[in-house]
Amino acid sequence: MSSETRSYPRRVATEGGEIEFRLMSLADEAAVLDFAQKLPVHDLLFLPRNISEPKVLTAWIKEIERGAITSLLAVKAGRVVGCGTLVRDPLSWSPHVGEIRNVVSSDVRGLGVGRALSQEIFALALGAGLEKLVVQMTVDQTGAIAIFEGLGFKAEALMRDHVKDKEGKNHDIVVLGHNVAQVRAQMEAYGLPAAVQH
Repeated sequence: MSSETRSYPRRVATEGGEIEFRLMSLADEAAVLDFAQKLPVHDLLFLPRNISEPKVLTAWIKEIERGAITSLLAVKAGRVVGCGTLVRDPLSWSPHVGEIRNVVSSDVRGLGVGRALSQEIFALALGAGLEKLVVQMTVDQTGAIAIFEGLGFKAEALMRDHVKDKEGKNHDIVVLGHNVAQVRAQMEAYGLPAAVQH
């Protein structure tokens, strides 16, 4: 997947200080593993795999190198404080759909870092020409849900008892979707093509 329409690194001012967004690569593997291993397990439940496991992170890097995944790191003072990922599967029945996965360190939550990361990965997804975007999270992640609703995502599904934490407790997952193609067509119909540019 290409990010020709956006250039990195990119710096953004947040209430939590200046954040640098940069594309994740093999060189970031140790820093991302350190970041992931410091996250509360509950923050990882919505991800299909446990990114705090080294073998999962190695597979993730391979998917980045293959071009199926684009991951942005949010870095503050040289430390990874967030990661946003856009996942596409061009060989599936849904090559027009992208999934966004965001995780932010608890010490920068509520300071605009998650919002800035979500906006940045959303812009990358728009630039990829996808028709639909989805994001999923546990139902108690109300801040993240509000961020994505602010970007135009709407609830599409509730999957009860979909994930199980290490203590064996089940958690519900909510799936939000954004029909990018429909919104783009509506904006263009109203003569607002600049509004859908990235």
